[in-house]
Parts: sequence; structure tokens; C-alpha cells
Amino acid sequence: MIFNSFEFLIFLPVVLFVYFAMRYRYRWAFLLAVSYFFYMYWSPKYIILVIISSLIDYFAALLIFKNRRQKHKFIYLIVSIVANLSLLVTFKYANFFVENVNMAFNFFNINNSFSYLEFILPVGISFYTFQTMSYTIDVYRKKIVPEKHLGYFALYVTFFPQLVAGPIERADKLLSQLKQKVQFSVERLSYGLQLILYGFFQKVVIADNLSLFVNEVFKNPTNYFGWDIILAVFFFAFQIYCDFAGYTNIAIGTAHILGVKLMKNFKQPYFSHSIRSFWKNWHISLSTWFRDYLYLSLGGNRGNFARWIFAVIFTFLISGFWHGARWTFIVWGIIHATFYLFEYLIKFVVKKYFSSFFKLFTNKIAYLFRTIFTFVIVCFAWIFFRAQTIEDAFVLIKNSLHLNSLIPSFSFDNKGIVLCFSLISLLLIIDKIERKEDIINFIQRKNTFIRFIIYYFFILALIGIGNWGLNEFIYFQF
Repeated sequence: MIFNSFEFLIFLPVVLFVYFAMRYRYRWAFLLAVSYFFYMYWSPKYIILVIISSLIDYFAALLIFKNRRQKHKFIYLIVSIVANLSLLVTFKYANFFVENVNMAFNFFNINNSFSYLEFILPVGISFYTFQTMSYTIDVYRKKIVPEKHLGYFALYVTFFPQLVAGPIERADKLLSQLKQKVQFSVERLSYGLQLILYGFFQKVVIADNLSLFVNEVFKNPTNYFGWDIILAVFFFAFQIYCDFAGYTNIAIGTAHILGVKLMKNFKQPYFSHSIRSFWKNWHISLSTWFRDYLYLSLGGNRGNFARWIFAVIFTFLISGFWHGARWTFIVWGIIHATFYLFEYLIKFVVKKYFSSFFKLFTNKIAYLFRTIFTFVIVCFAWIFFRAQTIEDAFVLIKNSLHLNSLIPSFSFDNKGIVLCFSLISLLLIIDKIERKEDIINFIQRKNTFIRFIIYYFFILALIGIGNWGLNEFIYFQF
């Protein structure tokens, strides 16, 4: 089931009514059942993968905790990690490896090939496997004690608001909240519904209107040139942001009504002044996961300079590969790693050898320049993220240089372009407000007349220009 569907608009009120109407002792079982239903609505057979992952990590964590010998603890940890990664590799990356091995065979004229596996990618497999792995790793590191109640642990893995696309929650934050005895609250309902409304606006109104232009260009990279490609890349930057941030806001709003606080996944990323700050503000639950469980494990915060460089490059490379079984995602990760290291080098050189200019490097004008530069680099990297192949990405880059004039002109409908730019401008104004204050709190402080104007605007936009059911959420494919 997806959030931007008629089924979810029926599903959510029913779940909320039954949840708060029933006794506390049965709520965990009800939430677990509806979470399984939520996932199985997409494809029932793949729920077995979620159950397998849950059982492996539940028992592995208990065995890690009970055993006194460090060697045995480590063995159970490896079993958990290998089992989860095996599920992920089999269903997400197997055909990628088959394709590349077959290409290598053809290159060396070897008359042999492997057959492709016949299955579709299970929705959310990258998210729930990472969530369960973080649980067993934290138990191994003695940061948490294992959950003895299998039902609550299964609910931690499958909690439906964040099951298929995050945020990737840690057990020490989410498990305890799932056990709280929560009473129905009008304040929580109001806040949650407003956040859900804004999430729908981001996804259905902004992201899916932008996708009309983006999809056309990226599906036909040889047919477009110059400003058309630049426009499509610019629009994709905001499409993917609103698509994923919209999902996250719906998830956070839904969980908030149920009395569960999920972590914030975005903090105005396109106002970032460096690649490093971009990754502190973009997909925060994933970037912090890679920091805590990969980068630091590789010694990124200790050791010599060469080890740090390796940790940075490897972490970004794996981050790119996490997003999908294509070379385009790997290149996307390498681009971010390259500019991450480049920024560090520039800052180091300026601070050490040109210290008198360092203040100029950090003033407001330089800050604005760095923000624009960061956005341009992020957009450039998005070309590889969105393109279907490396060849398509290079075609788009090459064709984008064919500018007939310095004044932008497009082959698309001007009314649609004006609408999209207006929506992006509104988004940036809201993001600017959110740098100082939560947007829902900002709205709630306004008088009744202003609040209802804002609410009606969002509702009318959803009805009038929203593309309902047009696209699934982009991060469902990861």
C-alpha cells in the first residue's frame, strides 16, 4: 500500500479508530497485524522475508547477550549480518552481478553465461534490513539490551508508517515508544494531520508535477538539449526532495498521532553550504547509519590520513550502491566522495597557508557562493542518480552544453513551467521558515482566519493540481 492512494485514505482512519478504541494490552498485536497487512497489500509473498529477517535478528541478539565469550558473541553477530546481507544481495543485487559477469564473459569471448533470477525487488528491503542490523550491532556493542518480547520486536521492524522507506529508526528510540500507554489526543491528531497534509502537498502537488518534465527528458536523453536538460535536472532535484520528504512527513505525522516520535529525516538540504553539511541535512537516518556502522567501523575518526580518505570513499561508494543495482548509483556516490574530499582539502589549504583570507572564506558572500556551488554539484550528481545508464548520463551532460542562447528558452508548456517554479519558490519559503521554526508550529501560531486560508490552499491544490496515483514514491525502489 502506498500513502498517495485511495486505499490509504480509508486504511488510516480505520486503524486510528480501532487502535484507540481497544485495550492497551492488545494494541501491539493490532499494530503488528495492520503493519503486516500494509506491507502484504503490495505483494503478500514477500512478507516472509520481513519475518525471516525479524526472527534471525531477534534470536541472534538474545544469543549475543546471553553468551559470555566474546568469540561466540562475534559469531552470532556475523550470522545476523551475513543473513541480512544475503537477503539484500539475493533480491536486490544478484541480477546486477549476473549482468556484469556475463558482460565480462562476452568481452573475453567466453561461451558461457548465467541466467537471470526471476523475481521483483521487494519494497523496502534495504530499509528494514538496515534497521534490524543496527539492532544486533547495538546489542553486540552493549548499547542496548535485547528485546525479549518477540511481538514488540517484530513491531519495531514492521511499524507501518516507516516500514518501506524509513526513517531508519534505532531500537533504543523506537522500541520504548511502542510500549508506551498512549491516550488519544486532539493536539496530537491536529499536529499529525497537518503534517500529513503538507506531506501530501509535497508529494502529489510538487513532486508529481515536476516529474512530468523530468520523466520526459530522462526517458529520451537524445531528444533534448541545452536549457531543457538543465530544467529537467533542476526540477529533479526538487522532485526527489519533495517525493522523499513528503513520504517522511506523512510517516512522521501518522506515527505522531499514534504517540510515536520518528526522527526528522531532512533539514532544508538545499540551503547547505558544503557537501558535508548536505549529508547532515539529507536522508539523515541513512547518513547517520553509515556514519555509525560503517564509517566509524572503518576507522574514519582515527588513524592516519590515508585511512580517513579510504573510509570516506568506501562509505560513499557503498551509500551509492545501497540505492540501487546500477553503475549510475556508484558513480553518484563517487562524485559526492570526490567533492567531500575536495572541500576538505580547500579548507585545509586556506586555513593553513592563507589564514588571513580564512575569514573571507566564511563571510556571508562566500557562504552564499558555497551554497550555490554545493547545489550545482548536487544537481550534477543527480544526473547519474536519475539516468538509467552511464551512457544516458553522459549524453545528457553533453547535450546540456548545447545552449542556443544565454537566455533560457524551453520546448515545454510555459504554463506548466511557471506553475513548477511557483511551487518550488513556495517550498523554499517554507524551508526558510523551518530553519528557525517547525512549519506546523508556525502555522498554529497564526490566527484562525490565516490558518484556514493555509489549510484551504493546500486542500484545493491537492484537489485541483495534484497528480494522485501518478507515481509511487521514488525511494520505494530502494
